[in-house]
Amino acid sequence: VQLQASGGGLVQAGGSLRLSCTASGRMFGAYGMGWFRQAPGMERELAAAISWSGISTYYADSVKGRFNISRDNEKNTLYLLMNNLEPEDSAIYYCAAHKYALLGIDMDEYTTWGQGTQVTVSS
Repeated sequence: VQLQASGGGLVQAGGSLRLSCTASGRMFGAYGMGWFRQAPGMERELAAAISWSGISTYYADSVKGRFNISRDNEKNTLYLLMNNLEPEDSAIYYCAAHKYALLGIDMDEYTTWGQGTQVTVSS
């Protein structure tokens, strides 16, 4: 599978953005997916993850209640709706495909990565 992330941009604190990740190639719907983010000088971290069916989701404590991950397997697309954005959310956001169908929180188990999209939140 190949992944293409989009939807990043510059937004004021308190604003919203929706990221999209379009997949091509192997069966998108067969794999768990995740959104990771990496701020300058920081390690890449998992922000949210979702199982193949979309029934199970995971959120990092820092985004819980503000971000929503979802997927449309018919459209081969993963989404991340980000509300009430904070300057601390500024980072490059990457979508990634897990090697299994279930939800995964271990970054090492994500085998395919998109190119990243920049999110900048101004205060």
